[in-house]
Amino acid sequence: MANRNVIIFMADEHAPDAMGCAGSSFVKTPNIDKLAAAGTRFSRAYSPSPICVPARAAFQTGRYVHQIGCWSNAEPYHGHHPGWGHRLIENGHEVISCGKLHFRRTEDDNGFSREIRPLHVRGGVGWVQALLRRGYNGYDASGFAGDIGPGDDPYTEYDRAVCDDAITWLKTEGQAKRDKPWVLFVSLLRPHYPLTCPPEFYAMYPPDKIPQRRFAGKAVEYRNPVLAAFRSYYDYDDYFDDHTRQVARASYYGLCSFTDDLVGQVMRALEGTGQADETAVIYTSDHGELNGDHGLWTKMTMHEGSVGIPLILSGAGAPVGVSDTQTSLVDIHQTVLEAAGVGLADEDADRPGQSLYQVAGNSDPHRTVLSEYHDGGSITGFFMARVDNWKYVYYPGFAPQLFDLSNDSDEINDLGLSAAHTDVRTRCHARLLEMCDPDSVNDQCFADQAKRIEELGGVDVIVNADVYDHTPVE
Repeated sequence: MANRNVIIFMADEHAPDAMGCAGSSFVKTPNIDKLAAAGTRFSRAYSPSPICVPARAAFQTGRYVHQIGCWSNAEPYHGHHPGWGHRLIENGHEVISCGKLHFRRTEDDNGFSREIRPLHVRGGVGWVQALLRRGYNGYDASGFAGDIGPGDDPYTEYDRAVCDDAITWLKTEGQAKRDKPWVLFVSLLRPHYPLTCPPEFYAMYPPDKIPQRRFAGKAVEYRNPVLAAFRSYYDYDDYFDDHTRQVARASYYGLCSFTDDLVGQVMRALEGTGQADETAVIYTSDHGELNGDHGLWTKMTMHEGSVGIPLILSGAGAPVGVSDTQTSLVDIHQTVLEAAGVGLADEDADRPGQSLYQVAGNSDPHRTVLSEYHDGGSITGFFMARVDNWKYVYYPGFAPQLFDLSNDSDEINDLGLSAAHTDVRTRCHARLLEMCDPDSVNDQCFADQAKRIEELGGVDVIVNADVYDHTPVE
């Protein structure tokens, strides 16, 4: 059993292919690439939910969204399901968070010894419009296209401060003598929109030199009524023209490089303390970003750019290579416990995750992982099962989607209604049922959300509540 310190870097909205180590020929991420070169990059890593609050709750507990009931951005984690942080604290470890958490509030037992500069959901409640999923289309997406290009933004300043906080902690408290290793969770807001980018990083990506968005002219998925409703709700792309769309895309890539720079600063501070050789390092994100691909922006769909995430295990004890086994943020639970030298308990038997140390050393192309979406714009639940080379997306009450990712990595050819693929869909659905009963889960989610709507004062109160596009730094 290992006995290592652990640093977990979590970016916000970092697409899985927006890194040099993932094969990008133009996105500059030298510090993240260095982590990948010294460890294992998991090429098929997924978010348990392509939206912030549910993904982070699943990450914190090692359980899927339907197991903990943190369905949407208005149903935040509040310590009700203990996770890896609680276990470490119980065993005498110091567990520090620096930055965004997106839980309910610091006063809850979130599994940290101390929260430095925490950012939780607004007012302890969150984005309440997320609860209004059927028959509500009052979301105004027009502001997204206005906050683009070079400039300053509170999100950027927040991340710089979080980076400084993490470095200060490493140089002071991180070097204090203690009996057991520490865990430091460094959680950044970037490259999450607003797509306003520090000028020096924006300059790295001239808009006329970067690739155009992908697959936007082949949006056959809008024939699916679930995704047609979703596209109508989140109509970000309607507010761009050809030039501003490229400016926004360039800004996003600049923010990826900005995030990489912060990671490098923290890693150099770790090396300066002399603890790098005894520290495990994880780099990941809560979900991805579509960045205009498929005619869509932000996340929330089951496309690879949205539900896929970067996931790298580096530092002390990490095998070197690339793993093509399906992985998920729920795997962090077992991974951190193994790295820090804390064994698994009986309660871990029903957790779906596996230690990434074990996954890296034992390729399993048949492993299945799950993602769910129950937030704004979804008239029914989205359930994604990655089964071998197939991606199966089930929408209760509607036709599913099926993609052969080995031959259609761009997810252009939807085989959800293909008569020739009935057996494949049957097999994939059986694998989904091994992880959850999506119809029952969907019913439970809508029931829970209806109850929450009433607790908040009813539909009219929520419709008239303050609307914001991203959690403000307060």
